[in-house]
Amino acid sequence: MLAAALVTVLLSGCSLDVRDPAAPEAAESPTVPATPTITPGHDAEAVAAQDLPFSAGGILARGVPVGISDGLREAPGWQVLKENVAGEIQYLKADGCLVSARVRGNQEALARADDRESTVALFQYLDPTVLPGYLKTDSLRWGEDLEAPERRVEVLLLEQAAPGGRATAVMARLFATAGSSVYVSVSCPDAPSLAGARADVATRLQVLPPSN
Repeated sequence: MLAAALVTVLLSGCSLDVRDPAAPEAAESPTVPATPTITPGHDAEAVAAQDLPFSAGGILARGVPVGISDGLREAPGWQVLKENVAGEIQYLKADGCLVSARVRGNQEALARADDRESTVALFQYLDPTVLPGYLKTDSLRWGEDLEAPERRVEVLLLEQAAPGGRATAVMARLFATAGSSVYVSVSCPDAPSLAGARADVATRLQVLPPSN
């Protein structure tokens, strides 16, 4: 029920825009797909050329959001259901699987000691009943260049398969230094179709670091 409730929150367009009330009004977060602005002096190529475990979040440029690709658009069996709705894009697969992907900025209020703790805080902001023990470590593809050696970015995963109901998985990461978050929710009719959809997401939806 926890994962199903969280997916409902995600797909209902819940805002992750948690700001410090004393902070000045920030610009709108990037829509999907998004290519972040580059900070002068930041070695974007070096960042894109390595994996990004939770411990490495500090190598990102401060305040420069990540992006996410729209790589499922051309994947066999998938179609775009909704595009650029409050920075979200939704895909529907022929077997009934639904994927929602979104990047949000202005996430500094949820930042904790490191990206793992920050991501736990993100999940608990979306659903206070989520405990850290429910979350597993997973990864998404990191980097825009599909011809380059594959790199991975760590995320936290919440999954649930309810008997007789839809199987769900939510993958998210809050990048504390960058001040932005990315999450991808996958909801399917059953566990086998969920496994297939997650395989597509793992190879087709890339988290985009700052690029030149």
